[in-house]
Amino acid sequence: MRNLNNVPKVIMESRSIGHPIDYKWTKKKINNLLDPIEGNEDLEEALMQINHKGSIGLTAALLEWVYWRFTGYTQTTNDTQKRIEALWCSISNREQTNPLLFDTDFEVPATGSVNGALWIALMNVRLIDVRYRKGSYFLQNDLVGLVLLARHITPKKKNFDNWFAHTIINLTRSHPNPYKNDALDETDEAIYNSSNEPVICREFFFDEKFKYSAEASEDAIHAFIDNLDCKANSFINLPKKAS
Repeated sequence: MRNLNNVPKVIMESRSIGHPIDYKWTKKKINNLLDPIEGNEDLEEALMQINHKGSIGLTAALLEWVYWRFTGYTQTTNDTQKRIEALWCSISNREQTNPLLFDTDFEVPATGSVNGALWIALMNVRLIDVRYRKGSYFLQNDLVGLVLLARHITPKKKNFDNWFAHTIINLTRSHPNPYKNDALDETDEAIYNSSNEPVICREFFFDEKFKYSAEASEDAIHAFIDNLDCKANSFINLPKKAS
């Protein structure tokens, strides 16, 4: 996992690394995270301002917040690493990644403050991946639960809030949603093609010195992919010349 060896400064400053698991994990909290749309309309509206590739980049960044919080507490984070890698690869070309399958029968309950929280995170990521591959106009809706979870488990929530607010502002400028004001088909049968959207990279979310441009993002995402150990990640199907 060479690409994710360095903990982002903002995650480090949020005290997410090695901090005791001291957040509340009740049945009510679990239910709110599993069905988060009601009462979070403002967050849903904010996420709807972002296009598909911007949303997948945000998904990968949020999953990294979860990954670092639980590193050392569960071995499941090893699988989480691979999903983060695959999300970044899917931004470049989703055809070169496999679906992020996870507990497809919904048999694992979201209990336990570590494994339960991670289960909810990975299930949200799975649903986002499904909508991304389908080209769903409602892709952004499934990010709500992941945002709320990442914030809930972060010890210093003000750090997360500041990072998220800054990120949303930047995303709406660089990766705006082209259909945000359209009357959408509630059946979710319409297909949106995001292949022409500009890519986004990890540095956009975690490197204060990174200056966004389409070219800079292309260079960064290809550098990320070139540094992957693709043989160790079953979610990635890159051609040999790119590995």
